[in-house]
Amino acid sequence: MADVYWSEKALEEPSDNTLTPRPRPTPAHPYYRAAKRAMDCTLAGLGLLALSPLLPLLALIIRLDSPGPILFSQARVGEGGRDFRCWKFRSMFIDAQARKKQLESENEMDGGVIFKMKRDPRITHVGRFIRKASIDELPQLWNVFIGDMSLVGPRPAVPEEVAQYTPYERGRLEVKPGITCFWQISGRSDLPFEQQVSLDLEYARVRSLRVDLEILLRTVPAVLFARGAY
Repeated sequence: MADVYWSEKALEEPSDNTLTPRPRPTPAHPYYRAAKRAMDCTLAGLGLLALSPLLPLLALIIRLDSPGPILFSQARVGEGGRDFRCWKFRSMFIDAQARKKQLESENEMDGGVIFKMKRDPRITHVGRFIRKASIDELPQLWNVFIGDMSLVGPRPAVPEEVAQYTPYERGRLEVKPGITCFWQISGRSDLPFEQQVSLDLEYARVRSLRVDLEILLRTVPAVLFARGAY
């Protein structure tokens, strides 16, 4: 049943009303919020424990591949517009932010809000692999554990992207950001920004533990096949 949410509704071409505000998402039931938080803490904690033997090896590989820190943190905008520090394994050269301005004319993401390039020259050799396999996002399990993020929810945006949001697009901020979401399992970066927003707002409307669990299960093949990951 959940397939209908993104295949028949949210993946449609955006209509003329996409630039106008829509009603705020229905507030999540307190029992759902409590159960979701318990699931986040349990699964994120178990994930961090299970991965702990591998993380030092991955850290060494990143350090040997290119100079710079192993972890990369960045300000992201969370639920209600609150900023937090989002953690990732570093997948780019240390001058990536400075070089971004030189590459803005080559942005391949429709809409112009998000910057994406399939062959971004700022990405390191190891970085290309860990981004393709979504390994770079594993430190975000810590963000989930401490409550900044959830396992399932809209991907957190950087402040400069949020500054360009229309009132309609700001609806994404009504939900706690997550590691995976509808559009992460439906094409990821291959989807234009408007469809990503539509999927995120649809999630805000239909969210439940059943939907969250289905998204988590569908994330496994999405990561393995790496469709739209770059």
